[in-house]
Amino acid sequence: MYRIRAAALLCTLCAVSFASAGETAAGPSPQLDAQLQANRERYGIAGQAVLVAHNSQVLYQGASGERDTATHAPATVDSIFVAQSMAKLLTSTLVMQLVDQGKVDLDVPASRYVPDLPAAWRTIPVRDFLNHSSGIGEYYDRVDDRWVSKGYTGFAPDLAAALKVAAAAPMQFSPGSRVQYTQANYLVLTALLEAQYRRPYPAIARERILQPLDMRSTSWGVASVPVQRVAVPYIGKDNRLQPANEEPWPTYGWGHADLETTVGDMNRFLQALASGRLVRTSTLETLWQPQKLAGGGSNFFSTGWDTTRRDGYTQVGHDGGTRVRVRLAYKDTLASGYWVFVYLTNGSARNAWSSTLVESTMAMAAPDAFPHAVLSERLIGYALDDRADAAAAMRAWLRDGNKVAASELERAINADGYAIRQNLGARRALKVFSLNTELYPDSANAWDSLAECHAALGESETAERLYAKSKALAKPGL
Repeated sequence: MYRIRAAALLCTLCAVSFASAGETAAGPSPQLDAQLQANRERYGIAGQAVLVAHNSQVLYQGASGERDTATHAPATVDSIFVAQSMAKLLTSTLVMQLVDQGKVDLDVPASRYVPDLPAAWRTIPVRDFLNHSSGIGEYYDRVDDRWVSKGYTGFAPDLAAALKVAAAAPMQFSPGSRVQYTQANYLVLTALLEAQYRRPYPAIARERILQPLDMRSTSWGVASVPVQRVAVPYIGKDNRLQPANEEPWPTYGWGHADLETTVGDMNRFLQALASGRLVRTSTLETLWQPQKLAGGGSNFFSTGWDTTRRDGYTQVGHDGGTRVRVRLAYKDTLASGYWVFVYLTNGSARNAWSSTLVESTMAMAAPDAFPHAVLSERLIGYALDDRADAAAAMRAWLRDGNKVAASELERAINADGYAIRQNLGARRALKVFSLNTELYPDSANAWDSLAECHAALGESETAERLYAKSKALAKPGL
């Protein structure tokens, strides 16, 4: 059954030419319906809701699966999903509004705006807290399957206490030199916002974002969600779904977690950003430029939004664990046009990466615009295709149908191999890594990745032989 579905989906992918900005009338609904079903079967997704928009026009809304597997209640586009760390996007936007108004400078120490900031942090710029490049420690640890702040039986009782716990931990690295995703960074931003507005964080977010945008289905904490609409969160264990049973975060942590929302509300939010309703678009385009790290390279967060530049698009967004992700993609400027992708699930048996799910919708809705997403979807289909002629068909497509630049192809296939290994297992990924060594036999990196995959499968003798080959290619003549 799956082989038939997979082959049909690949044929659909070949036929779709919906990507052009002006070609929005026909709509991608059949292709995206098929993609949602394929994703559900591949990864064991409990329930899901998806929205795709081009500029201000919603091109697709769809849902499948169950919001509650115990009662078999179906997921719908109105189901409210746990979105967790997507809360950071609201916090980032509130800070960007202050920047837009000239009230906050991201490159001055946050202590200018938060007078009682711990002494060890008083020279760290606001930008480093936004971009997880501050180097500060965390305000909790995992103890006996519970989140516990040091010195307390659970979370610290309030924001000030939580900041003290984080400040007592040693600095992880020099500010601005590296990246380490830390929830405590957003406690500092919560403190900054509360100092500016002299109001609790939830009231600020409601007044400045949720209410103006009529985001009536967005809030924090499971207790606030109508039972008849809640999508029960699940987690995968041994390739089976089980209830996530996640602890609620303290209210002072709502600036970084515990968000609940719908695809429609997240579309309203992203549309408002893209149209300049919340922050001037010129400000956004500046703030979404990469931060250069003192240790070399660029940060993959831009003002708190995870950011990639691919296929000529700036792509910004955020996940909420493995379950949910939003992405806004634009070329050059927001005024030149943009895409919105919202993919919400309540969990999958394989804990599939939310980036993989989003890119599968990009491949279906706009294949000409996002060839890297098409390549990813093609390679996933290849990894799952056990037919004898699958490899020949994949090579033919790479030769005749692939639109990823030749200079980027090896790296792209390698990255997709790792995503497949995480989402579908090392045995499936082995096909993709092997293909890369066939296409690029002189690449030390391709052979190293193949060796690593064999090692993950416990095939140590093969792995050692391939590691040796990689090292020889990396150091010719040795």
